[in-house]
Amino acid sequence: MKKIIVILAMMIANFAIEAQVKTPQASPKSTLSQVVGLTNVEIVYSRPSAKGRDVFNNLVPFGKLWRTGANENTTISFSDDVIVDGKKLPKGKYALYTNPRADNWEIIFYSDTNNWGNPETWDETKVALKTTAKSEHSEKFVESLTIAINNLDNNFAHLEISWEKTLVAIKFEVPTQKTAMASIDKALAGPTAGDYYSSAQYLLQSNGDLTKGLTYIDKALELSKDKPFYYYRLKSLIQAKQGDKKGAIETAKLSLAGAEAAKNQDYVKMNKDSIADWSKN
Repeated sequence: MKKIIVILAMMIANFAIEAQVKTPQASPKSTLSQVVGLTNVEIVYSRPSAKGRDVFNNLVPFGKLWRTGANENTTISFSDDVIVDGKKLPKGKYALYTNPRADNWEIIFYSDTNNWGNPETWDETKVALKTTAKSEHSEKFVESLTIAINNLDNNFAHLEISWEKTLVAIKFEVPTQKTAMASIDKALAGPTAGDYYSSAQYLLQSNGDLTKGLTYIDKALELSKDKPFYYYRLKSLIQAKQGDKKGAIETAKLSLAGAEAAKNQDYVKMNKDSIADWSKN
């Protein structure tokens, strides 16, 4: 009987696998990734097609909120804060809603991206930014909804929505100069405390040059205002591995005091255990 049940279960499972039918989506999903200056922009949307239908003011009514695509939310994300119509749009991911009209469109960046189409209840507090853009007539017919990033410049680009013979473009500005200068200033300022700490940690873990590792962790402590307890912990481990147990104990005591102040029980235990172990010799 058990054998029959197992066989039936296998037959049902095989039937379920074979019964999975794959067909093309009516509105295929598309992902666009574009770097504008130094800012990463990504758009994810589903692309409906006209298929002989009148699109605007028919399939997509004028004066009504539109998901700007099909199926789940059309989303756009920015890796940096950007400027749209003179207003700041914080970096992050947004649902892109529009309100098409004959002469201009309302463009809405909505912070809730987990809706299938339009939200059941519109929440104005979730509107991160709202602006308008001119609706332009295009001689070129676009069969499938297309959202693109065009007219690229180091400091700006245009978010373009085109379908049928309608084109809407929204300019957004990116903080390329600010980001580039921050990168230049950081590089010219030299390595940070974290850079020296990571380098020392690598040399310890890879059985590298411990003398150089000790120099790096001392530099990290010198550059760090807070002098974290885990910096001292790393230094004590390097000292102990070099054979300087006395120096390792003194450094471990500093790490222990910092760990106790921070209430980090893991480091408290590690330091106490190490101090006890190194004190035996």
